[in-house]
Amino acid sequence: MASGDIEGLLEAVDLQIDLSSAGSDNDARFHMGDGTLEISMRLHALNRARLCKAFRAIISDEDGDLIILEGGKSRCRDATDHEELFRQESFFHWCFGVKEPDCMGVIEPHTGKARLFVPRLPIEYETWMGHILTREEWRTMYAVNEVLYLDEISSFIGMRTSLFFPKGVNTDSGVEHPVPVIEDVVSSRTEKEFVELFELLSELRMVKTEMELDVMRYSAAVSSAAHVEIMQKIRPGMTEYQMESLFQHYCYSKGGCRYTSYTCICASGSNGATLHYGHAAAANASTIQDGSICLFDMGTEYHCYGSDITCSFPANGRFTDDQEMIYEAVLASQRAVFEKVRPGVSWPDMHVLAERTILEKLIAGGLLVGDVDEMLEARLGAVFMPHGLGHTLGIDTHDVGGMLSGHPKRDSRPGLKSLRMTRTLRKHMVVTVEPGIYFNPALIEKARNDPILSKYLRMEEIDRFRTFGGVRLEDDIVITSDGYENLTKVPRNVADIENVMAGAAWDSTP
Repeated sequence: MASGDIEGLLEAVDLQIDLSSAGSDNDARFHMGDGTLEISMRLHALNRARLCKAFRAIISDEDGDLIILEGGKSRCRDATDHEELFRQESFFHWCFGVKEPDCMGVIEPHTGKARLFVPRLPIEYETWMGHILTREEWRTMYAVNEVLYLDEISSFIGMRTSLFFPKGVNTDSGVEHPVPVIEDVVSSRTEKEFVELFELLSELRMVKTEMELDVMRYSAAVSSAAHVEIMQKIRPGMTEYQMESLFQHYCYSKGGCRYTSYTCICASGSNGATLHYGHAAAANASTIQDGSICLFDMGTEYHCYGSDITCSFPANGRFTDDQEMIYEAVLASQRAVFEKVRPGVSWPDMHVLAERTILEKLIAGGLLVGDVDEMLEARLGAVFMPHGLGHTLGIDTHDVGGMLSGHPKRDSRPGLKSLRMTRTLRKHMVVTVEPGIYFNPALIEKARNDPILSKYLRMEEIDRFRTFGGVRLEDDIVITSDGYENLTKVPRNVADIENVMAGAAWDSTP
């Protein structure tokens, strides 16, 4: 069944669900201590119940079906015993909320029962790693029906062969989600049915519940406050990595957020023209210069639910005329999209709207000349905004479901080919809206030498932006029944930014 068909059927499935069969007979909660958000494990019980009800309606009606999910595995660095910081596999987290590695889960879609299979740990574990949880402690902590040991999963499954594993390709990364190997266990189900489960899970993850949205509101609020902290602490002469460190410290110390959603991008000056600056070979290591524009793309996550926020501002707290012109162009582009987003709107159409607004503003600013419709047809916008307008957001920063089967294929043209979602918006989707303008020397030089694109460029004006870098503004929004809710709580107007950087108070509370 194509994802488009799944989407239509999910709309018809009544998801007002009784959680009594899903193991949620207690209100177990996750939190990181006083002052941090408490999350009920009912969040995951509801996710499982949604999966079971949709599975019965869409994929199968056999009583003997089992859905099997494998959690993430503990890993060591290279050939050492240095254990890397563990972060749970995303589908498994969505269903169970388990923070420990090396577990598996089994769901009975026709009863709603959930069983967790955990490692049988040696007694030495208590000396080095702490208390070994009993099976009852595991069951209570994660609100499941039963907990067994991982070495018992084959005998539990026994002769049942109607087993479903999610198997599919993440359309954003191109990486396949693997099927776990369980000794002496073979499923009679087909690979096509595994793909159907993968796409069903992806479709369900696309549309967040209110409990999931509460976690994402918290993540976005913590990230927003950390961005404001940086605006108020930054000074020319500091280094980009100090800003990265300050962001991470604030999110962990104030919000209990141990993980960032992705590698922090702390780009100043010309570094801002590199879209994913901050990686190992460009490690936020430059000194921040007086008069430069900063582009800081950073988000934290809490209980694996992420945020993704970009702020751009002058290092010294005061915009120059050129900086303000480019900034206002990007802000106008973002606001144009905000005016249009609602259920049923095409995401690629929003990308084109963002491009159109940027091109119009660059014409008004004297950097381009010509007809905007012709520029759009020639894909001139991709010279200044080579990335997509935004992406889905959730347990993964580039969340699943943006280009499942049954939805439009990826456009091959510049700019549009970088979109991570090609479908129409639905209520309770969470997406980022992140237009930008960049002065990337390689892209500008290529356009200068292009006989079609070069006629739109006023190179005598563009040349003064050669070392400018870029401006990106990225907000996380929830699609509502008639518009959107903005989860991002940072200053966006030029006057507000300058006031906050001068010490004015700013409230990022959700």
